[in-house]
Amino acid sequence: MKGPETVSVVLVGVGGQGILLASEIVAGAALNAGFQVKTNEVHGMAQRGGSVIAQIRYGPEIFSPLVELGTARVLGSLERIEGLRYRAFLAPAGLAVINSHALIPVTVSTGKDAYPENAEELNRRAFPRLVYFDATAAALALGDLRAANTVLLGALSRGLDLPMGAWEDAIVKAVKPASRHLNLEAFALGWSRGE
Repeated sequence: MKGPETVSVVLVGVGGQGILLASEIVAGAALNAGFQVKTNEVHGMAQRGGSVIAQIRYGPEIFSPLVELGTARVLGSLERIEGLRYRAFLAPAGLAVINSHALIPVTVSTGKDAYPENAEELNRRAFPRLVYFDATAAALALGDLRAANTVLLGALSRGLDLPMGAWEDAIVKAVKPASRHLNLEAFALGWSRGE
């Protein structure tokens, strides 16, 4: 499944939400589909609940993992405000998949910043193509909130050109055997919520 286009994906969230695992799964799915892949993760203050960004690029030939502003085909955010912080990466016709769950950052809990009350409205204004749903609640319904990242990936996968088998194989390789069924179920649930 080779195409002429380089595809860029940006995943963002807060430390501890599983952005790096999600990045590994996207990269694995692209590799499984026969593409070259490069990834870049910026951990920031991940251990303290700080912002985390992962960039994945795939295509027939990839030289750099860095996503240029305005070029990402999809932007996935595991926290409803983090997507807004990184919106400049998304291409004008790109798809934003945003978890509506709020995770208050350290800067807000310490009083340095204020958390916007109208997050959904801000996201709807910022992203013409938007899937906005509570991936955390969906994961909890499956029995483990840690699967929110895989729920989000399921929805996000609808904006990419990778076959379902490539995603499923990548999930199986990336997660522990005891978590495989849950994560495959979470991905399928997210896929049903996508565009």
